[in-house]
Amino acid sequence: MIVSMGVILLFLVLAGVFSRGKGAWLISGYNTMPKSEKEKYDEVALCHFMAKFMLALAVCWIPITLYTINYQKIFIITGIAAFCLVIAIGLIYANTGNRFKK
Repeated sequence: MIVSMGVILLFLVLAGVFSRGKGAWLISGYNTMPKSEKEKYDEVALCHFMAKFMLALAVCWIPITLYTINYQKIFIITGIAAFCLVIAIGLIYANTGNRFKK
């Protein structure tokens, strides 16, 4: 249970960092771009999206934490399904439509 609470806390801390428009160096694809390529992107908008994404992942982790308390399979199934769904939707949203380009 402590590990699950730690995961939720980690996602919430990351959401807080990203919501301030900071921490773009933590975004894997963005931090490996050359500086000339990074200038084409709106870093603040990207960080705000990542803040919402991290918050959604934290919420999805709550049923997984509840599973560690009372061991009902519905919690783990719901949590993992929601977690995977949020990741899939987030990846599709972030990588289509040039949303973060200036």
